[in-house]
Amino acid sequence: MKAQVFRGVNQLSYEDIPIPEIAADEVLVRVKVVGLCQSDIKKIRYPLYEPPRIFGHETAGKIAAVGEAVTGWQVGQRVVVMHHIPCMHCAYCLNENYSMCHVYKTVTTTAGFIPSGGGFAEYVKVPGHIVQHGGLIPIPDHISDEEASFVEPTNCCLKAVKKAGVAPGQTVLITGAGPIGLMFIMLVNLFGARAIATDLLPSRIAKAKEVGAAAAFDARDPDLSAKVQALTHGLGVDVSLLAVPSEKAFFQALECTRKGGKILFFAEFPDEVEIPLNPNILYRREIDLMGSYSSSYRLQSLACDIIFNRRIDVKALISDRYPLAKLAEAVEQAVHPTPETYKILIYPEAECTPCQFPHG
Repeated sequence: MKAQVFRGVNQLSYEDIPIPEIAADEVLVRVKVVGLCQSDIKKIRYPLYEPPRIFGHETAGKIAAVGEAVTGWQVGQRVVVMHHIPCMHCAYCLNENYSMCHVYKTVTTTAGFIPSGGGFAEYVKVPGHIVQHGGLIPIPDHISDEEASFVEPTNCCLKAVKKAGVAPGQTVLITGAGPIGLMFIMLVNLFGARAIATDLLPSRIAKAKEVGAAAAFDARDPDLSAKVQALTHGLGVDVSLLAVPSEKAFFQALECTRKGGKILFFAEFPDEVEIPLNPNILYRREIDLMGSYSSSYRLQSLACDIIFNRRIDVKALISDRYPLAKLAEAVEQAVHPTPETYKILIYPEAECTPCQFPHG
């Protein structure tokens, strides 16, 4: 099969590799579409992991083979593949910190080499633990593979929205109107709150309003805080969701968040970044700082309900489709977006047709 193999920092090699062999309790899925995630981009562009690996984890496909001990799944079924499932019995799981679980972090889907998601390949192997504990999700007939590939990122965003306690009637500041920021806007609206967005690109500011933001501003606007205060009757926003790894965005959020409010870090900052902060600001204003990483097992059903019942319009987030052979070009576009770049989807080369892929 064809796969994009990570061979080192910024080194992707489009190679022929063996189709993974499955054990009795495993399932092989033919990848139909996989979303390009910011976490994939970081793994490709920075020295975070030893090569060789095959990344990609926002995967939808069709079951190609099942192990002899697998029950309840048949060849030909369309499925979403969740690349992590927690053990459910360690101290982290018992406290519902599922993404901190050792099994969650280490047992994952693979297309070969060191297991690392494996979605950037024509076939991906699903370990028995994931097969047996809800990591395969059937796709309803009325839902496209593209829409289904949003289940995992929707779960991740839902976890952040839930953790921040977003509630009806609240106002939420979302820094960054890329694909994640736009999804946050949709989910905030779904939960009955009001979204205010910021970005640097005029097209993304307009897009934020298009998908439901009550207001959207240039992040460089010197009057940003005053405008947010005006929209919240001088109170400030209840919650700020940081969807970009920007120190400036954090301090803007701190300025715009009301007393007793919450600021949630969703974007991962470079390790060398340190943010100087007077702790009395948090103490006197009772600001809660929190982080949200990856998905939550408990929210899997809700994420599926939102996508499969089209409670948010994820199709509005898709801007580009690339064949697997041109993954490096897709990464480059994501790093240096055009004014109209939002969510990028990747298709295995075997699925390409010229009309599908204007970039191909």
